[in-house]
Amino acid sequence: MTLTRDHILDELRRIGLPDGGDLVSRDMIRALGIDGDKVRFVIEAPDADTARRMEPVRRAAEAAVAALPGVASVGVVLTAHGPASPAARKAPEGEAPSLKIGRHPTPQAPGQTGPQRVAGIDRILAIGSGKGGVGKSTVASNLAVALAREGRRVGLLDADIYGPSQPRMMGVSKRPGSPDGKTIEPLKAHGVTMMSIGLMMDPDKAVVWRGPMLMGALQQLIGQVAWGELDVLIVDLPPGTGDVQLTLCQRTHLTGAIVVSTPQDVALLDARKAIDMFHTLKTPVLGLIENMSLYVCPQCGHEAHIFGHGGVSAEAERLKAPLLGSLPIDLDTRLGGDAGTPIAAGEGVMSDAYRQIARGLVAGGMA
Repeated sequence: MTLTRDHILDELRRIGLPDGGDLVSRDMIRALGIDGDKVRFVIEAPDADTARRMEPVRRAAEAAVAALPGVASVGVVLTAHGPASPAARKAPEGEAPSLKIGRHPTPQAPGQTGPQRVAGIDRILAIGSGKGGVGKSTVASNLAVALAREGRRVGLLDADIYGPSQPRMMGVSKRPGSPDGKTIEPLKAHGVTMMSIGLMMDPDKAVVWRGPMLMGALQQLIGQVAWGELDVLIVDLPPGTGDVQLTLCQRTHLTGAIVVSTPQDVALLDARKAIDMFHTLKTPVLGLIENMSLYVCPQCGHEAHIFGHGGVSAEAERLKAPLLGSLPIDLDTRLGGDAGTPIAAGEGVMSDAYRQIARGLVAGGMA
């Protein structure tokens, strides 16, 4: 019998929880991976107190999967989102902050001109792309987690107002609290402090806003969120070269931008426009990342360059900008993003690839 994800989930459905339900129905399984006869997954409890009571459940899940035919070893990690801050606990469960997101931007205070620093945040890195579909948000979430695993205090801001995806990728869904109707308490996941407009809106409703509302929303997400002390804030920008990018670069002091692209010529055409935009706005381009660089067949090991290969490297050389890394197409990366546990939170080839990029940014003083 070939071991499949469904076999494992069926077995985990048998593991009941003390307060009712099971591990699968309560959506606690993250980053389920199968590598031959080795199985690994994460049990993610809603908070640290619950996690402390679930060690017997973790052991039962490990034993149940280990007993399946074809399983040689099982790795199970028990984790939690972490406790809510005292300020966040003041808001009733599920209640949205009592402030309006999407208002028109406020003018700079008297005496303020040009990009301003954000209190408590040492560095801000914008992750951009000229077009959608190149994996920019996946890179942003995994890079944030990889930097956190390197001991950095990391924030992640999902600035893709029209299509926020970071809540899903980071495995968070609770509405942030607001103790005073003005300050927004961010959430924490995988060691990263994160905020997204997707946490403040109905997930089934489209955001239909003109430019001024977009600009005002971004201003609020940067200035009204209680980010705390951070070594680096990763900003996941929307694709293109529009109002959000313009507002961020003109109003906020950025350490620099990282541009993500796939290798094919069509994607590079738009990546060049993003790079030109950052240059025009006097934002340093710190480097490029080539995503979906190649595909390695898991059955035979054959390498296929589905989108071409090396195009981003050549572009980086032309611009005299660093190539920060090349990332292959990887099924587990997609599964981890859909399940809410970025691949960088675990171990393996892809996690190592993100760790290498993170270490390069730290060593270069960029993060």
